[in-house]
Amino acid sequence: MRSAFPFYWFLFTTFLLSYPAALRAQAAITSPSPRLTRAAVLLEAAEVPAPPKRELRAFWIATVANIDWPSQRGEAPEVYRREYRRLLDAGQRAGLNAVFVQIRPVSDAFYKSDLEPWSKYLTGRQGKAPGEGDDPLPFLIAEAHRRGMEFHAWFNPYRATMDTVTRSLAPNHPLRQHPEWFIKYAKQYLYNPGLPPVRAHIKRVILDVVRRYDIDGVHFDDYFYPYPEAGQVFHDEQAFAEQNPDNLGLADWRRQNVNTLIHDLHDSIGAAKRWVKFGISPFGVWMNKSGHPDGSDTRAGQPSYSNLYADSRLWLREGWIDYIVPQLYWSTKFKLVPYATMVEWWTRNRFDRHLYIGHGMYRMRESTRSDTAWRNPRELPTQIRINRSHPDDVQGSVYFSANSLLNNPLHTTDSLRLNLYRAPALVPTMPWLDSLAPRPVREMVLNRTRSVTTLTWAPDPVPAPDGDLAAYYVLYRFERGQVMSPADPRRILAVVRPTGLGQPATFADTTARPGTAYAYFLTAADRLHNESLPLRVFSEGKLPVEILAAAPVNMPAQDHRPASRPVATAPRPAARPASPVAGEIARAEAAKVKVKTKEPVKRRRRGFFARLFGLR
Repeated sequence: MRSAFPFYWFLFTTFLLSYPAALRAQAAITSPSPRLTRAAVLLEAAEVPAPPKRELRAFWIATVANIDWPSQRGEAPEVYRREYRRLLDAGQRAGLNAVFVQIRPVSDAFYKSDLEPWSKYLTGRQGKAPGEGDDPLPFLIAEAHRRGMEFHAWFNPYRATMDTVTRSLAPNHPLRQHPEWFIKYAKQYLYNPGLPPVRAHIKRVILDVVRRYDIDGVHFDDYFYPYPEAGQVFHDEQAFAEQNPDNLGLADWRRQNVNTLIHDLHDSIGAAKRWVKFGISPFGVWMNKSGHPDGSDTRAGQPSYSNLYADSRLWLREGWIDYIVPQLYWSTKFKLVPYATMVEWWTRNRFDRHLYIGHGMYRMRESTRSDTAWRNPRELPTQIRINRSHPDDVQGSVYFSANSLLNNPLHTTDSLRLNLYRAPALVPTMPWLDSLAPRPVREMVLNRTRSVTTLTWAPDPVPAPDGDLAAYYVLYRFERGQVMSPADPRRILAVVRPTGLGQPATFADTTARPGTAYAYFLTAADRLHNESLPLRVFSEGKLPVEILAAAPVNMPAQDHRPASRPVATAPRPAARPASPVAGEIARAEAAKVKVKTKEPVKRRRRGFFARLFGLR
């Protein structure tokens, strides 16, 4: 065995050289300068501990009033597609792994629908179809998946218009067909949540999308009953008199109407596709403690429980939603609703469902006297660090909105890309929906030349006991001295998602250094991000050409644990007749290149690679 002295001498000299840089990084972090330069971000990154491996990192793309996308109404499909790719590319560069796209802003559609008209925010006139017969939604989903992002379809359930100009509505808009469903309030029309036909229509619209499109989640924002406005009354007196068999008070009756919709949707979505998540982003304060003993120590003006009749705490307690994204658009210095206070309250009231924090990134572009903390470029990074101080309770962040992330206010996006999200992260699992991992990859071949290492693999064509095949793959790379564990996200080399479930894939590692030994781990993940055991292959990097085949992992039988939702198994692709990886092995043998087959490492045999990578 080699002497350890040169290695420890290397660590000591590295420490001496890096110590001044660490001091500069600390100075950059504590500097009162209002602007954060790219150099400061890089220095700051040296002080940040390793990020979590699983963390939702998402942004909202708002289409109402063309806030984020499309930038203009009536664009040709190639134009709005290009703009959408630009937003996703910005999110991918920043390290995000999910996108929430508003596909139904005002009882209209950004997809082909027989139930509601095309959106004017897409085509310029409500009811007018996009050019070339385009249906944007499959494209929106596919582009997100191609970048390793979940796609959550964002619906506004109750808003019908943004104004009272009804003559511009399409003939098939529900307001024209069923005017009795709607109430005029504060210069717009809203659905009446107290009417059973209204709830049935909203559920029918959402399930139509769930069944026909490959979405990962159904998402609601904070609009339920309208935010109260001075001098305005929501006239639902008739529905209150006719649709109140339990003889509830007005506030409890309104909450019951919303609760009924949420509960029914939860059951219906799960019955249609068990892997589709259901989540809601309410106003950040459920109730102030002064108004309810279970409320937060805050002084918010319009708590959602009392003012919007949205009992999000109940939805979590009953398991009717899979995740909550409270909109905490206040700074850490705002006294009426302090950010850290709200995060702590939500961690105590998430009831074992996922808690993601909604961040007001747009506020980094504001300059208000009421909350001057947003002028500090470290405000948003500080909020993320507060989230991470609750590692068992806060599972991620969602940013409002896409244009703010694209425009990089006060270099906040740089802080994500170069520091906080420098390492990739997988989406957290939801064991109440699915706790079984897919079967490990069955075959993998490594083909290494001096400049490129190409890995090709094929999954196990047999589904897991719950019927799941691999949806994507996670490739890890390790060098000498690094702990070989898939728990470290800094070792993730790539997340590869084929176009279909259970399909083979290839990845070209162009960053492998010639002459350097590497270990590659490959895992398979299903749609709900359960990750299989890894398949491993080791490359010594000494030969001009290496072709190495990894043998399949011998797995014990897995016990089937049923999901809490009813299982509705979608059709699975048939097993492929021949493995492309087997073909690679055959071609390697025919080429008369030295081929090494790596079997799983056994405890009693510790060769060179076992010593090199610390295997036992």
